Amino acid sequence: MSASEQPLNAEDRKIITLARSARARNGVAEGAAVRDETGRTYVAGTVSLDSLKLTALQTAVAMAVASGAQSLEAAAVVTEAATAADADRAAVRDLGGAETPVLVAGPDGTLRETVEAG
Repeated sequence: MSASEQPLNAEDRKIITLARSARARNGVAEGAAVRDETGRTYVAGTVSLDSLKLTALQTAVAMAVASGAQSLEAAAVVTEAATAADADRAAVRDLGGAETPVLVAGPDGTLRETVEAG
């Protein structure tokens, strides 16, 4: 679904803003945020260590799982890429299910597209 087909609600704007802030604050390639079934948010940036490589969205999902989240309502990634990576969608799908929306925004916070995790 293209970005223009689905208006953003305040909660979705919030996770895009949080993802954008994480990217800028940490100086990483991507920032991400997810919202769990209770409305809690988890924010992360790209992890690039010699022994561990995770995308920002994978890291945010891992943080949600580690904090006891049972499912996800939505996910957002701020990236230079045109779309969400398959690995990102898979991580969201594992916790949130195939229909969980993944919001993909550019570095300026502009929504590029909304795709389902499935």
